[in-house]
Amino acid sequence: MTHLPKILLLALSVSASNPALAQQKFENLDRIDSLVAMTVGANLGEPGGPMAPVDRRLRLAACPTTPSVDGPLFGAAIVKCDALGWRIRVPLVAGGAAAASGPVARYAPAMRAMPKDAVVRKGDPVQLMAGNAAFSVSRMMMADEDGAVGETIRVREDRKSPPILAQVVGMGIVRVPGFNNF
Repeated sequence: MTHLPKILLLALSVSASNPALAQQKFENLDRIDSLVAMTVGANLGEPGGPMAPVDRRLRLAACPTTPSVDGPLFGAAIVKCDALGWRIRVPLVAGGAAAASGPVARYAPAMRAMPKDAVVRKGDPVQLMAGNAAFSVSRMMMADEDGAVGETIRVREDRKSPPILAQVVGMGIVRVPGFNNF
């Protein structure tokens, strides 16, 4: 029983002597913001840059290495820590380098109005396609929202199934992003 107070005192002294250890439990979100801005080549709010800072409510485990940033890809930059396995998407403002890599209109507030040239309407049956030059797979789905060619929309198999993001290719045809040679 006399050892218990000594152990508690030792634990308290170790935790109070090194406050830097307590602060390193979570990833520095300012660092993630700067990595994204450097990777996409635009600052917060600028065309091609992040729409908003990373949500400060996130409590990501501190990455032992520098997190990698991929993108812009389909209107967002992907920040990931391969060592720990976490990954987040940071939406980008329309314009800049992000426009050349894929549809950004889904994330841009100014572009949320229904486009005049929508080739897919909410509730329409669409053919979801995936594949490349060697193979092709398709499945009938239902569109959850309107979309023009090049936009990314949600589709689902039925009302109870989870939505899938797909890029509008043509009238009634959408494809799964990531199959570039199709």
